[in-house]
Amino acid sequence: MSKSIAEVLQQLQNRVQTHSLETELAGSNQRPDVNCTKCEDRLGFIYRNEDGIEVWRKCDCINQFRVRKLMKSSHITEEFKRLSFKSFITEGKPQIIQDAFECAMFYGRDFQEIRSLRGNSVALLGQPGAGKTHLLTALSNALMKRYHAPVLYFPFVEGFNDLRDDFNALEEKIGHMKRVDVLFIDDLFKSAAGKPRATDWTIEQMYAVINHRYLNHLPILISSELTIGEITSIDEALGSRIYEMCRSYMVLIRGDKKQLNHRLEGMFDDV
Repeated sequence: MSKSIAEVLQQLQNRVQTHSLETELAGSNQRPDVNCTKCEDRLGFIYRNEDGIEVWRKCDCINQFRVRKLMKSSHITEEFKRLSFKSFITEGKPQIIQDAFECAMFYGRDFQEIRSLRGNSVALLGQPGAGKTHLLTALSNALMKRYHAPVLYFPFVEGFNDLRDDFNALEEKIGHMKRVDVLFIDDLFKSAAGKPRATDWTIEQMYAVINHRYLNHLPILISSELTIGEITSIDEALGSRIYEMCRSYMVLIRGDKKQLNHRLEGMFDDV
């Protein structure tokens, strides 16, 4: 037997009242593993509109959920996820540190406009301990939070050690590096005993990644102790591509390590 309109409306009203009660109870007795008290991590909830009809509404927390998912897949460590532009100290530092800070900030500001262009990338090069990784990590965090752009963090030394230890996953991991929206390569060709870590194999893999991103206009964020000239001397094709991609947003940090390397602060006070 079919229900009357009055009965159907009454059932809808009862369901809305029940849902409201459940929401109220959830707010007073929230599960400890829930991030959003409003929807209990369901990314939406049922509510009754002006016509008394139940509809599904996306919760405001959906953006935070996307950011958490991006941060988790970025391979950025928990410690690095806390790095921001606000926590980067420029006061009392040489002008070149301010230049690097502004370069990263300007790149973040311009990202949406330039991300599909050839010159869509950024490179902070030179002095160890000058904050290059901090600034590019802060930039990565900002791109994920502000634009929901997927970023993959690849620390050069540790990353290639992992690739060597798991050759079965090499193709998949290199493929991910080629295709991810934004690739952050930290400490490219990091030096050991004064010599860049650049074997034929690492150069081959880096070229495959950079060339794919170069051809497909996919951004890279690069930190390195080397200059573009030094990178080019390792592999001209690789260095020239990096230069063309990054030349509009590139800073070379050179100078007195006593002033530029924050990890050595205080070391020379009594010298």
